[in-house]
Amino acid sequence: MKKAYLDHASTTPTDPRVMEAMLPYLSQIFGNPQSLHEWGQEAKAALEEARGKVASLMGATAEEIYFTSSGTEANNFALKGMTWAQERRGKHVITSQIEHHSVLHSLRALEREGFTFTQVPVDSQGLIDPAAVEEAITEETVLISVMHANGEVGTIEPIAEIAKIAKRHGIPFHTDGVATVGTIPVDVEALGVDLMSLAGHQFYGPKGVGTLYIRRGTRILPFIDGGIQEGGRRAGTENMAGIVGLGVAAELAQGEMSPRIAHLTLLRDRLREGLSKRIDHLYLTGHPQSRLPGHVSMVIEYVEGEALLLSLNLKGVAASSGSACTSQALKASHVLEALGIDPALAQGSLLLTLGKDTTSQEVDYLLEVLPPIVERLRELSPLYKRGEP
Repeated sequence: MKKAYLDHASTTPTDPRVMEAMLPYLSQIFGNPQSLHEWGQEAKAALEEARGKVASLMGATAEEIYFTSSGTEANNFALKGMTWAQERRGKHVITSQIEHHSVLHSLRALEREGFTFTQVPVDSQGLIDPAAVEEAITEETVLISVMHANGEVGTIEPIAEIAKIAKRHGIPFHTDGVATVGTIPVDVEALGVDLMSLAGHQFYGPKGVGTLYIRRGTRILPFIDGGIQEGGRRAGTENMAGIVGLGVAAELAQGEMSPRIAHLTLLRDRLREGLSKRIDHLYLTGHPQSRLPGHVSMVIEYVEGEALLLSLNLKGVAASSGSACTSQALKASHVLEALGIDPALAQGSLLLTLGKDTTSQEVDYLLEVLPPIVERLRELSPLYKRGEP
């Protein structure tokens, strides 16, 4: 049976070059980078080399990069560390309606501590209006957090414009860059952000390692208490193999980004066009131009997302319905709801995300197997009438 992995937004496969670089740090180079002896200093040198590679990918300096266990931890660190550091000034945060749950759940946790937050709406294509962000600012606002791109519908947000507004009002600005860093060009200086999160497994690095960029001079309290690691801002013995792997993944992403984007954009557009021609009552979601290069998202009427995924899996195709963190929740996506999509239609969401090694043959295979799956599932629906407009 043919197979096609089209779920790269959930996770990417670890690049073999990344795994090769990691292996020595699981065996012979085992020192703790906080130790002063030669074993520890060997590890310390590798730690700082990786930090520099991640910084280069983001247009940052090495001293502004702090390693975490994941993008989720980085988001928690940013939201909680920044608000705790400024609560004497105010207790209001601005975010969007389409943020990842690691942001929204962090804010709900902060609500229990007396903080409030405003969720700025998006339009039908998932775009945030920077003017709406500015309108939401109050004297109590101490942080703005808006994701760089939404991993569920693929829309890239006007982060530089929002950052200018935040700076004009003297408010720190965080962006969740998990969907973008390592996938499209990211320069924290050009964007003007104060904090940015990333996750290694989104661009062919290992799982279990991420980063929070913190602009020099930004006051933030630790999210994890303990030792002096990461400049005293993130305690815990460093995940050396993961960090080395992240550094190599960042180096490869920076060097290979242009051909990766060209490849992904070509296949993405081919897939979007092919699906639109072959399946009726299919509605592409997200912005048609301002979107991630390997990202195809849609809702399909008269079918249910979970049934689509199970049927595709039987054909050897990996896909998702909504984000990886919500696809098993059995409820309509908060992102699609924010776009104004009817909850019944949102149940038929399908997300196909391509990778650097995805082939045109895999795209053609998906275009071959998905239309008959949709037709078969529709035959089981009491709402579907063949041939209706």
